[in-house]
Amino acid sequence: MSLSELRVFGRSGTPISPLTLGTMNFGEGFGAAPGATPTGAPTGADDSIRIIQSALDAGITAVDTADVYSQGESEQVVGRALRGRRDDVFLATKFHGQMSANPAHSGNSRRWIMQAVEGSLRRLQTDRIDLYQAHRPDYNTDVLETITALNDLIRQGKILYYGTSVFTPAQLVEAQWLATTNHLIPPVGNQVPYSMLVRGNERDVLPISQQYGLGVLAYGPLAGGWLSGDFVLDSGRPPARVHSLPGRYDISGPASERKLLAADSLARLADKLEISLVELAVGFALNHPAISSVIIGPRTEEHLHAYLKAADSLLGESVLDAIDELVPPGTNFVERDAGAVVPSLEYAELRRR
Repeated sequence: MSLSELRVFGRSGTPISPLTLGTMNFGEGFGAAPGATPTGAPTGADDSIRIIQSALDAGITAVDTADVYSQGESEQVVGRALRGRRDDVFLATKFHGQMSANPAHSGNSRRWIMQAVEGSLRRLQTDRIDLYQAHRPDYNTDVLETITALNDLIRQGKILYYGTSVFTPAQLVEAQWLATTNHLIPPVGNQVPYSMLVRGNERDVLPISQQYGLGVLAYGPLAGGWLSGDFVLDSGRPPARVHSLPGRYDISGPASERKLLAADSLARLADKLEISLVELAVGFALNHPAISSVIIGPRTEEHLHAYLKAADSLLGESVLDAIDELVPPGTNFVERDAGAVVPSLEYAELRRR
Protein backbone atom coordinates (compact mmCIF):
# COMPACT_ATOMS: atom_id res chain seq x y z
CA MET A 1 0.00 0.00 0.00
CA SER A 2 1.11 3.57 -0.62
CA LEU A 3 -0.38 7.07 -0.55
CA SER A 4 -0.95 6.84 -4.29
CA GLU A 5 -3.43 3.99 -3.80
CA LEU A 6 -6.51 6.07 -3.11
CA ARG A 7 -9.56 4.65 -1.35
CA VAL A 8 -13.21 5.49 -1.95
CA PHE A 9 -14.85 7.33 0.93
CA GLY A 10 -17.87 5.15 1.59
CA ARG A 11 -20.77 5.42 -0.79
CA SER A 12 -19.83 9.00 -1.72
CA GLY A 13 -17.62 7.79 -4.55
CA THR A 14 -14.95 10.31 -3.53
CA PRO A 15 -11.35 8.99 -3.65
CA ILE A 16 -9.11 10.02 -0.75
CA SER A 17 -5.63 9.06 0.40
CA PRO A 18 -5.27 6.25 2.96
CA LEU A 19 -3.81 8.79 5.39
CA THR A 20 -5.65 11.95 6.41
CA LEU A 21 -3.75 14.83 7.97
CA GLY A 22 -5.24 15.69 11.36
CA THR A 23 -4.64 19.25 12.56
CA MET A 24 -5.52 19.25 16.26
CA ASN A 25 -1.91 20.15 17.09
CA PHE A 26 -1.81 23.17 14.78
CA GLY A 27 -2.23 26.76 15.99
CA GLU A 28 -0.55 29.40 18.09
CA GLY A 29 -1.66 28.44 21.60
CA PHE A 30 -3.76 26.11 23.67
CA GLY A 31 -6.88 28.05 22.72
CA ALA A 32 -9.27 26.21 25.05
CA ALA A 33 -12.67 27.75 25.72
CA PRO A 34 -12.92 29.67 29.02
CA GLY A 35 -13.06 27.17 31.83
CA ALA A 36 -12.15 24.24 29.58
CA THR A 37 -9.06 22.07 29.88
CA PRO A 38 -6.44 22.51 27.12
CA THR A 39 -6.17 19.43 24.91
CA GLY A 40 -2.62 19.71 23.72
CA ALA A 41 0.31 21.92 22.83
CA PRO A 42 -0.26 22.98 19.22
CA THR A 43 2.51 23.59 16.72
CA GLY A 44 3.00 27.22 15.72
CA ALA A 45 1.34 28.55 12.60
CA ASP A 46 4.41 28.76 10.34
CA ASP A 47 5.58 25.25 11.24
CA SER A 48 2.02 23.96 10.85
CA ILE A 49 1.74 25.38 7.34
CA ARG A 50 5.03 23.74 6.38
CA ILE A 51 3.79 20.39 7.71
CA ILE A 52 0.49 20.68 5.85
CA GLN A 53 2.17 21.55 2.58
CA SER A 54 4.74 18.76 3.03
CA ALA A 55 1.89 16.31 3.61
CA LEU A 56 0.14 17.42 0.43
CA ASP A 57 3.38 17.24 -1.54
CA ALA A 58 3.84 13.68 -0.28
CA GLY A 59 0.44 12.59 -1.60
CA ILE A 60 -1.99 13.12 1.27
CA THR A 61 -5.25 14.42 -0.20
CA ALA A 62 -7.47 14.70 2.90
CA VAL A 63 -7.24 17.18 5.80
CA ASP A 64 -9.34 16.98 8.96
CA THR A 65 -9.78 19.82 11.44
CA ALA A 66 -12.43 21.24 13.80
CA ASP A 67 -13.63 24.67 14.83
CA VAL A 68 -12.76 23.95 18.47
CA TYR A 69 -9.12 23.09 17.78
CA SER A 70 -7.25 26.04 19.32
CA GLN A 71 -10.56 27.90 19.18
CA GLY A 72 -10.52 28.39 15.43
CA GLU A 73 -6.78 28.88 14.99
CA SER A 74 -6.32 25.44 13.48
CA GLU A 75 -8.91 26.20 10.81
CA GLN A 76 -7.21 29.52 10.09
CA VAL A 77 -3.86 27.80 9.64
CA VAL A 78 -5.41 25.19 7.33
CA GLY A 79 -7.06 27.93 5.28
CA ARG A 80 -3.73 29.70 4.81
CA ALA A 81 -1.93 26.46 3.92
CA LEU A 82 -4.50 25.48 1.27
CA ARG A 83 -4.36 28.70 -0.73
CA GLY A 84 -4.06 27.71 -4.37
CA ARG A 85 -4.54 24.01 -3.53
CA ARG A 86 -8.06 23.93 -2.15
CA ASP A 87 -9.60 22.05 -5.09
CA ASP A 88 -7.11 19.19 -4.67
CA VAL A 89 -8.01 18.52 -1.03
CA PHE A 90 -10.86 16.64 0.64
CA LEU A 91 -11.45 19.11 3.49
CA ALA A 92 -13.24 17.97 6.64
CA THR A 93 -14.09 19.96 9.74
CA LYS A 94 -16.40 19.63 12.73
CA PHE A 95 -18.87 21.50 14.89
CA HIS A 96 -20.19 20.87 18.42
CA GLY A 97 -17.46 22.09 20.79
CA GLN A 98 -17.92 25.29 22.79
CA MET A 99 -16.45 28.23 20.89
CA SER A 100 -16.74 31.02 23.49
CA ALA A 101 -17.70 31.70 27.08
CA ASN A 102 -21.32 31.55 25.91
CA PRO A 103 -22.58 27.94 26.26
CA ALA A 104 -25.05 28.61 23.42
CA HIS A 105 -22.05 28.67 21.08
CA SER A 106 -21.86 24.89 21.02
CA GLY A 107 -23.85 21.74 20.40
CA ASN A 108 -25.75 20.24 17.48
CA SER A 109 -28.81 22.51 17.31
CA ARG A 110 -29.90 24.15 14.07
CA ARG A 111 -29.28 27.55 15.64
CA TRP A 112 -25.65 26.78 16.39
CA ILE A 113 -24.91 24.76 13.23
CA MET A 114 -25.99 27.68 11.05
CA GLN A 115 -23.62 30.01 12.93
CA ALA A 116 -20.79 27.51 13.22
CA VAL A 117 -20.60 26.71 9.52
CA GLU A 118 -20.22 30.38 8.62
CA GLY A 119 -17.33 30.70 11.06
CA SER A 120 -15.60 27.64 9.66
CA LEU A 121 -16.05 28.76 6.06
CA ARG A 122 -14.56 32.15 6.91
CA ARG A 123 -11.58 30.75 8.81
CA LEU A 124 -10.89 28.10 6.16
CA GLN A 125 -11.15 30.70 3.37
CA THR A 126 -13.36 28.45 1.28
CA ASP A 127 -16.85 28.51 -0.19
CA ARG A 128 -17.66 24.92 0.78
CA ILE A 129 -16.69 22.19 3.23
CA ASP A 130 -16.34 18.70 1.77
CA LEU A 131 -17.24 16.85 4.98
CA TYR A 132 -18.96 18.57 7.92
CA GLN A 133 -19.05 16.41 11.04
CA ALA A 134 -20.89 16.46 14.35
CA HIS A 135 -17.87 16.23 16.66
CA ARG A 136 -19.84 14.49 19.42
CA PRO A 137 -23.47 13.54 20.06
CA ASP A 138 -25.64 16.22 21.63
CA TYR A 139 -28.04 14.61 24.09
CA ASN A 140 -30.02 17.87 24.40
CA THR A 141 -30.84 18.10 20.70
CA ASP A 142 -33.10 15.85 18.66
CA VAL A 143 -31.12 14.03 15.97
CA LEU A 144 -33.73 14.95 13.36
CA GLU A 145 -33.11 18.65 13.99
CA THR A 146 -29.39 18.16 13.47
CA ILE A 147 -29.62 16.18 10.24
CA THR A 148 -32.33 18.48 8.83
CA ALA A 149 -30.02 21.46 9.34
CA LEU A 150 -27.13 19.61 7.71
CA ASN A 151 -29.39 18.54 4.82
CA ASP A 152 -30.23 22.22 4.29
CA LEU A 153 -26.54 23.15 4.22
CA ILE A 154 -25.99 20.58 1.46
CA ARG A 155 -28.89 22.09 -0.51
CA GLN A 156 -27.29 25.52 -0.05
CA GLY A 157 -23.94 24.24 -1.33
CA LYS A 158 -22.07 25.19 1.84
CA ILE A 159 -21.20 21.57 2.60
CA LEU A 160 -21.01 18.60 0.25
CA TYR A 161 -21.38 15.73 2.73
CA TYR A 162 -21.93 15.38 6.44
CA GLY A 163 -20.99 12.81 9.01
CA THR A 164 -20.69 12.01 12.68
CA SER A 165 -17.93 11.38 15.17
CA VAL A 166 -18.02 9.00 18.15
CA PHE A 167 -21.75 8.28 17.80
CA THR A 168 -23.06 5.12 19.42
CA PRO A 169 -24.28 2.24 17.24
CA ALA A 170 -27.89 3.16 18.06
CA GLN A 171 -27.29 6.79 17.07
CA LEU A 172 -25.70 5.77 13.77
CA VAL A 173 -28.71 3.64 12.88
CA GLU A 174 -31.15 6.30 14.09
CA ALA A 175 -29.56 8.96 11.88
CA GLN A 176 -29.80 6.74 8.81
CA TRP A 177 -33.39 5.79 9.58
CA LEU A 178 -34.51 9.37 10.27
CA ALA A 179 -32.92 10.63 7.08
CA THR A 180 -34.48 7.91 4.96
CA THR A 181 -37.97 8.17 6.44
CA ASN A 182 -37.97 11.97 6.22
CA HIS A 183 -36.60 12.10 2.66
CA LEU A 184 -33.35 13.76 3.77
CA ILE A 185 -29.77 13.16 2.66
CA PRO A 186 -28.28 10.71 5.19
CA PRO A 187 -24.83 10.92 6.79
CA VAL A 188 -22.05 9.55 4.62
CA GLY A 189 -19.14 9.65 7.08
CA ASN A 190 -18.20 8.36 10.50
CA GLN A 191 -15.13 9.22 12.57
CA VAL A 192 -14.03 6.87 15.34
CA PRO A 193 -10.98 5.98 17.43
CA TYR A 194 -9.28 2.81 16.27
CA SER A 195 -5.93 1.28 17.12
CA MET A 196 -4.32 -1.93 18.35
CA LEU A 197 -5.23 -0.85 21.91
CA VAL A 198 -8.68 0.58 21.12
CA ARG A 199 -10.64 -2.09 19.25
CA GLY A 200 -14.11 -1.77 20.76
CA ASN A 201 -15.57 -0.37 17.55
CA GLU A 202 -14.90 -3.69 15.82
CA ARG A 203 -17.93 -5.08 17.69
CA ASP A 204 -20.63 -2.93 16.13
CA VAL A 205 -19.67 0.56 14.93
CA LEU A 206 -17.44 -0.59 12.07
CA PRO A 207 -19.84 -3.32 10.85
CA ILE A 208 -22.71 -0.81 10.97
CA SER A 209 -20.59 1.66 9.00
CA GLN A 210 -20.03 -1.00 6.36
CA GLN A 211 -23.71 -1.88 6.31
CA TYR A 212 -24.70 1.71 5.51
CA GLY A 213 -21.77 2.48 3.23
CA LEU A 214 -20.23 5.06 5.55
CA GLY A 215 -16.74 6.31 4.89
CA VAL A 216 -14.75 5.87 8.09
CA LEU A 217 -11.98 8.18 9.26
CA ALA A 218 -10.11 6.38 12.02
CA TYR A 219 -8.27 8.60 14.47
CA GLY A 220 -5.75 7.79 17.18
CA PRO A 221 -3.75 4.98 15.51
CA LEU A 222 -1.14 5.48 18.25
CA ALA A 223 -3.87 5.35 20.93
CA GLY A 224 -3.15 8.85 22.15
CA GLY A 225 0.56 8.12 22.54
CA TRP A 226 0.32 4.70 24.18
CA LEU A 227 1.77 3.22 20.97
CA SER A 228 4.44 5.88 20.53
CA GLY A 229 7.08 3.71 22.19
CA ASP A 230 7.02 5.61 25.48
CA PHE A 231 4.94 2.99 27.26
CA VAL A 232 7.55 0.26 27.39
CA LEU A 233 8.37 -1.58 30.60
CA ASP A 234 11.91 -1.63 31.96
CA SER A 235 12.84 1.38 29.85
CA GLY A 236 14.31 3.12 32.87
CA ARG A 237 12.05 6.16 32.48
CA PRO A 238 8.35 6.87 33.05
CA PRO A 239 6.16 7.54 30.01
CA ALA A 240 6.49 11.22 29.12
CA ARG A 241 2.75 11.91 29.11
CA VAL A 242 1.89 10.42 32.49
CA HIS A 243 2.60 13.61 34.37
CA SER A 244 1.19 16.00 31.77
CA LEU A 245 -2.25 14.44 31.47
CA PRO A 246 -2.66 12.10 34.45
CA GLY A 247 -6.40 11.67 33.90
CA ARG A 248 -5.85 10.01 30.53
CA TYR A 249 -2.45 8.46 31.07
CA ASP A 250 -2.86 7.17 34.62
CA ILE A 251 -1.12 3.79 34.63
CA SER A 252 -2.51 2.73 37.98
CA GLY A 253 -5.49 0.41 38.32
CA PRO A 254 -6.14 -3.03 36.82
CA ALA A 255 -7.45 -1.85 33.45
CA SER A 256 -4.57 0.53 32.82
CA GLU A 257 -2.06 -2.04 34.00
CA ARG A 258 -3.40 -4.49 31.42
CA LYS A 259 -3.22 -1.75 28.80
CA LEU A 260 0.38 -1.00 29.73
CA LEU A 261 1.33 -4.65 29.44
CA ALA A 262 -0.35 -4.83 26.03
CA ALA A 263 1.44 -1.68 24.82
CA ASP A 264 4.75 -3.15 25.96
CA SER A 265 4.04 -6.46 24.20
CA LEU A 266 3.11 -4.70 20.96
CA ALA A 267 6.32 -2.69 21.09
CA ARG A 268 8.29 -5.90 21.49
CA LEU A 269 6.41 -7.43 18.55
CA ALA A 270 7.43 -4.46 16.39
CA ASP A 271 11.06 -4.93 17.47
CA LYS A 272 10.87 -8.60 16.54
CA LEU A 273 9.53 -7.67 13.11
CA GLU A 274 12.27 -5.04 12.77
CA ILE A 275 9.80 -2.25 12.08
CA SER A 276 8.86 0.78 14.15
CA LEU A 277 5.88 0.65 16.48
CA VAL A 278 4.38 3.50 14.44
CA GLU A 279 4.58 1.36 11.31
CA LEU A 280 2.94 -1.56 13.08
CA ALA A 281 0.18 0.66 14.51
CA VAL A 282 -0.66 2.49 11.30
CA GLY A 283 -0.44 -0.69 9.22
CA PHE A 284 -2.90 -2.35 11.58
CA ALA A 285 -5.44 0.48 11.39
CA LEU A 286 -5.20 0.67 7.60
CA ASN A 287 -5.88 -3.05 7.29
CA HIS A 288 -9.50 -3.02 8.51
CA PRO A 289 -11.86 -3.16 5.50
CA ALA A 290 -14.22 -0.57 7.00
CA ILE A 291 -11.53 2.11 7.29
CA SER A 292 -11.39 4.62 4.45
CA SER A 293 -8.49 6.63 5.83
CA VAL A 294 -6.42 6.86 9.02
CA ILE A 295 -6.02 10.28 10.61
CA ILE A 296 -2.46 11.10 11.63
CA GLY A 297 -1.61 13.93 14.01
CA PRO A 298 2.02 14.99 13.60
CA ARG A 299 3.44 17.77 15.77
CA THR A 300 6.64 18.07 13.71
CA GLU A 301 7.87 17.29 10.21
CA GLU A 302 9.84 14.42 11.72
CA HIS A 303 6.60 12.95 13.03
CA LEU A 304 5.03 13.42 9.61
CA HIS A 305 7.81 11.51 7.85
CA ALA A 306 7.45 8.64 10.33
CA TYR A 307 3.73 8.44 9.55
CA LEU A 308 4.37 8.64 5.80
CA LYS A 309 6.79 5.72 6.00
CA ALA A 310 4.14 3.77 7.92
CA ALA A 311 1.69 4.17 5.02
CA ASP A 312 3.71 1.54 3.16
CA SER A 313 3.32 -1.04 5.94
CA LEU A 314 1.84 -4.32 4.77
CA LEU A 315 1.07 -6.68 7.65
CA GLY A 316 0.72 -10.36 6.85
CA GLU A 317 -1.79 -12.75 8.36
CA SER A 318 0.72 -14.07 10.90
CA VAL A 319 1.39 -10.56 12.19
CA LEU A 320 -2.30 -9.76 12.44
CA ASP A 321 -2.85 -13.05 14.28
CA ALA A 322 -0.09 -12.11 16.72
CA ILE A 323 -1.75 -8.75 17.38
CA ASP A 324 -5.09 -10.52 17.97
CA GLU A 325 -3.42 -12.75 20.55
CA LEU A 326 -2.01 -9.76 22.42
CA VAL A 327 -5.18 -7.64 22.19
CA PRO A 328 -8.29 -9.67 21.28
CA PRO A 329 -10.68 -8.20 18.70
CA GLY A 330 -13.29 -5.90 20.23
CA THR A 331 -11.15 -4.95 23.22
CA ASN A 332 -11.18 -1.55 24.93
CA PHE A 333 -9.16 -1.48 28.13
CA VAL A 334 -10.59 1.81 29.42
CA GLU A 335 -14.10 3.15 28.74
CA ARG A 336 -12.91 6.67 27.92
CA ASP A 337 -10.79 5.28 25.07
CA ALA A 338 -14.03 4.99 23.08
CA GLY A 339 -13.84 8.76 22.56
CA ALA A 340 -16.81 9.67 24.75
CA VAL A 341 -18.53 8.13 27.73
CA VAL A 342 -22.28 7.82 27.19
CA PRO A 343 -24.41 9.57 29.85
CA SER A 344 -25.92 6.30 31.11
CA LEU A 345 -22.43 5.20 32.15
CA GLU A 346 -21.05 8.56 33.20
CA TYR A 347 -23.89 9.66 35.51
CA ALA A 348 -24.92 7.27 38.27
CA GLU A 349 -28.36 8.87 38.67
CA LEU A 350 -29.32 7.63 35.20
CA ARG A 351 -28.98 4.00 36.18
CA ARG A 352 -30.31 4.11 39.73
CA ARG A 353 -33.88 4.46 40.98
